[in-house]
Amino acid sequence: MVGWRNAVQETAASKPLFLTIYATVIVGIVVSSFYVFSAIYSPSASTTQSVSTSWLSSPPLSQNGVPLSSGQSNISQPTATASQPGSNRLRPIWEAPPVTSKMPPLKSFRLTQELVGERAKDNVVVVTFGNFAFMDFILTWVKHLTDLGVSNLLVGAMDTKLLEALYWKGIPVFDMGSHMSTIDVGWGSPTFHKMGREKVLLINAILPFGFELLMCDTDMVWLKNPLPYLARYPDADILTSSDQVVPTVVDDRLADWKQVGAAYNIGIFHWRSTEPAIKLAKEWKDMLLADDKIWDQNGFNELVRRQTGPAVDDDSGLLYAYDGTLKLGILPESIFCSGHTYFVQAMYEQLRLEPYALHTTFQYAGTEGKRHRLREAMVFYDPPEYYDAPGGFLSFRPSIPKSLLLDGEHNLESHFALINYQMKQIRTALAVASLLDRTLVMPPLWCRLDRLWFPHPGALVGSMTRQPFLCPLDHVFEVNVMLKDLPVEEFGPAINIREYSFLNNPLLPQQVKESWLDVQLCQEGTEDCHASSNTSRPGLLRFPKHSSEKTLKTVFASFKDVKVIQFSSMQDAFLGFTDKAREEKFRNRVKRYVGIWCCVDKHTPGHIYYDMYWDEKPGWKPAPPQTPEEDRPPF
Repeated sequence: MVGWRNAVQETAASKPLFLTIYATVIVGIVVSSFYVFSAIYSPSASTTQSVSTSWLSSPPLSQNGVPLSSGQSNISQPTATASQPGSNRLRPIWEAPPVTSKMPPLKSFRLTQELVGERAKDNVVVVTFGNFAFMDFILTWVKHLTDLGVSNLLVGAMDTKLLEALYWKGIPVFDMGSHMSTIDVGWGSPTFHKMGREKVLLINAILPFGFELLMCDTDMVWLKNPLPYLARYPDADILTSSDQVVPTVVDDRLADWKQVGAAYNIGIFHWRSTEPAIKLAKEWKDMLLADDKIWDQNGFNELVRRQTGPAVDDDSGLLYAYDGTLKLGILPESIFCSGHTYFVQAMYEQLRLEPYALHTTFQYAGTEGKRHRLREAMVFYDPPEYYDAPGGFLSFRPSIPKSLLLDGEHNLESHFALINYQMKQIRTALAVASLLDRTLVMPPLWCRLDRLWFPHPGALVGSMTRQPFLCPLDHVFEVNVMLKDLPVEEFGPAINIREYSFLNNPLLPQQVKESWLDVQLCQEGTEDCHASSNTSRPGLLRFPKHSSEKTLKTVFASFKDVKVIQFSSMQDAFLGFTDKAREEKFRNRVKRYVGIWCCVDKHTPGHIYYDMYWDEKPGWKPAPPQTPEEDRPPF
């Protein structure tokens, strides 16, 4: 296998041809052509820089805690690469290769100066990378850019499975030769840190080519073409995003660097091929290769913050950083959004600005949580079958009293009272969805208090968090557990879910939108309120409250072909399971669906567990564990 990790020496050997005086003119032309071809593709004749297959000639990166050593050479001078037939380098993005064609050899996907040059526009290239586990994130990333008219992009594949999949979809891809696992490696794992180091090596590979590099993580999406914005700051060596959650500016200028106290976030940053930037990239690489315990972002921050200031000038917002020669700009937190400024604060919306980017930081359910957040924002691209699931969908309109949402102080008691009220309805909806074998569309979730990793007063001081606010599902629910394949024998049948915005998504097909039944809960015995499948008018069914398992199954069996069944409420909709074995499995399942709120000040531990069955415990109150024995989930 040819990748970045094994240097490839391509030589085009030519054997002398001995011509006789009887050779024909045609043979002479063929011989001459052969020598020309040989000269062009021989190592000595190459003028195109290429990154060696060893990721800058560095040794393999550790996945088991063994320290890494630095390589001897950053950029090699191997052979020029010919135009790569069928490698998607010059083909328009999304134009797939002919189905009758064969997969080109792996060596044709090497990262070279020529490849970057072919994709670059105005000397800028936009790059992300990942393994096959992030295929859907990568496709979403590419789709947003191409929809915005940005085609100067490249994707680095960390495994051949991803490389082949992207190639056959018409995406410009290069081989990183990382031999990475194709599964999700998990945040903070040794393999996760290995991926971070690959980013640093990739930056070191591309900068010497002379191009500007907009480097992105795969868990972000572009909402507006960023290239004109970045071009406003031609003197910047680096423009970086940050984890800043308190606004430093209220328009689209660069963030006020004197007020930015949060970490610079390397999920979105733009590099120019300048001497200070190249010097920083090399020192950053050497730092990480010397100590595999350093997180790539921490290393970047340590180096760049070695010096902060003074300002480059009075107007640009740039500062001198690192060694005093590097010109740094910090992208504004309101429009280059983190998971907090976008989902919790909606800072861009309050300031009436258009966001450029959304990065799924500040979330609590791993990769599944990131995916769900993007789905909630309706900016994730799922395949068509996601929007037309077998068995159809179940939704309901949540009912929340104004007093629970708005009255009184925003404190632990009022927050948990609001959440518990919604949780009980969701619990019923999960049970009904399970009985009817339908996918539950989760309702919008309202919170009074923010969730973080550390003690806070309910909303970050200085932030633009409004209380109450529409909070992401992962603030309360363990999205990763909800989507996990739990053993049926212990937890009963799976209950699939969709995000609260699902039915408003423009990608929802017409056949789903037009197949709809509204269910209006009513008191049995009142007008038209009977346990039957007779609709009072087309598309509307009045259905008795406190219905049994048998009644639900019997009545809604008549509507098995209806795509969407929407209840007017879930309060008192279901009397309870009659099959006690199934009920016990259901309880085992949904108890694990809720997480924690964090955190109470001056108390260790400071988190409080949510409890799906809080209403079965008389006198239940929100409080952190008082002893180590109490510090466990309520299941």
